[in-house]
Amino acid sequence: MNLTIDIGNTCTKLVAFDGIEPVEETRMDDGELFKLVEFCGKYHFERGIFSTVVRLSEDFKRQIEALPFSVMQLLPGVTPVPINNRYKTPLSLGADRLAAVVGGYCKSKGHDILIIDIGTCITYDFITSSGDYLGGNISPGPTMRLKALHSYTDLLPLVDRKGESPLLGYSTETAIRSGVMYGVEREIEGYIRDFLSKYPNLFVYLTGGVSLNLHISEKKCIFADKFIVPEGLNHILLYNEALISNEKKSIAK
Repeated sequence: MNLTIDIGNTCTKLVAFDGIEPVEETRMDDGELFKLVEFCGKYHFERGIFSTVVRLSEDFKRQIEALPFSVMQLLPGVTPVPINNRYKTPLSLGADRLAAVVGGYCKSKGHDILIIDIGTCITYDFITSSGDYLGGNISPGPTMRLKALHSYTDLLPLVDRKGESPLLGYSTETAIRSGVMYGVEREIEGYIRDFLSKYPNLFVYLTGGVSLNLHISEKKCIFADKFIVPEGLNHILLYNEALISNEKKSIAK
């Protein structure tokens, strides 16, 4: 079995894989490293992979090094991946973005794919049907937008993302929440429509855990998939294991 560790700005996601099938997911926040130990105690992991978009604490580094199986780190621009990375600055590419496009490509080969990950930031990443990753965009996520409205004004309150969002706000709270959430939805709808007009066989994967009410007719090509990043990490792990195995066979000959 394989373990994937996706370390984000908000939390860390652990997923156990049996081959290419996700078996179980758990999440842990800062100060909950015990969950990593507990999760690893439930399964007989043979190998693992982690990606991070934050600087790792020394405690986290020590905990990963102490695991009883090898864990590789996904380093964009360095780690071999089963796609063609056309990003002009591959070393600066977010590891989660790279894993996401690998996950989407391996899941839906033969389709152009747009991955939309809604988290602390909203990322839009595109990979062609032939496996060429062309790049993407980064936008503030819903919570970041809400915090910005509060931080950069004197009187607007900090509003939670969850709650009533009428078409027209009837209070300052609902005006802020509706403005942000409808803005996010319309932004995403715009991206999807623009890409569909250029790539008719497009598949769109939504991930990140934020529920949206998209007003777009082409919903048959849109899929919610919370495992797209872990699946990408797992495919990268399997790809590197195969490379090592083939290299050993070549040396043996």
